[in-house]
Amino acid sequence: MTPASAPRGRSASAGYLSIGQVLARLTPEFPDLSASKLRYFEEQGLVTPLRTEAGYRKFSPADVARVRTALTLQRDHDFKLARIREYLDAQASGVEVALPPSILEARRRYRRDELLATAGAPAALLDDAVSAGLVAAGETYDERALALLRALVALDSHGIQPRHVRGMRQAAEREVALVGSALAPLLRRTDAASRARAHELAPELLRRLDEVRAAFLTTALDRLAP
Repeated sequence: MTPASAPRGRSASAGYLSIGQVLARLTPEFPDLSASKLRYFEEQGLVTPLRTEAGYRKFSPADVARVRTALTLQRDHDFKLARIREYLDAQASGVEVALPPSILEARRRYRRDELLATAGAPAALLDDAVSAGLVAAGETYDERALALLRALVALDSHGIQPRHVRGMRQAAEREVALVGSALAPLLRRTDAASRARAHELAPELLRRLDEVRAAFLTTALDRLAP
């Protein structure tokens, strides 16, 4: 018997999570998750929480796993909802699907010494990156910090230091602000569909800005080395 067809009542929801409990479990990893987005996932058929006699949603462990997979695919791989649904439904049917490794594994965190060793970076370079606002100081660091530090190591070997690329971070923040302004009409709405649409459009708009930047850089590079 599936959660959607399970009988209503306390016994049916035993071991299940409320929306608030799902948010408490997943928002540390996905800060943008909201109750409206969970409801939107339900509307789109990604999850089928059961309802109690009082009408409250209750999410099974399988539902929570599907939400986590959907959010990871959106955030890390820019999957659209239709493709996410295909993956989730294939998994539920027992069909072998090639999911990115990050879906199946917890995101790794690195201590400072581990980060330096893995990136092959001197401590001074990380300190400079933190001072320049490129890397947030903390007790542990994620994969994005590792990728950034590796890039800084390569640049440093050519004399390009963290302070030299600080403007790129500021430019990125301006681009995000530009995207936020473009999506403001959707974000001002209170319905789940509009806000979910905004979350889907944001990565697409950023990709388009990347394409524009790449075109400008290619043109400038041609002038540098004709």
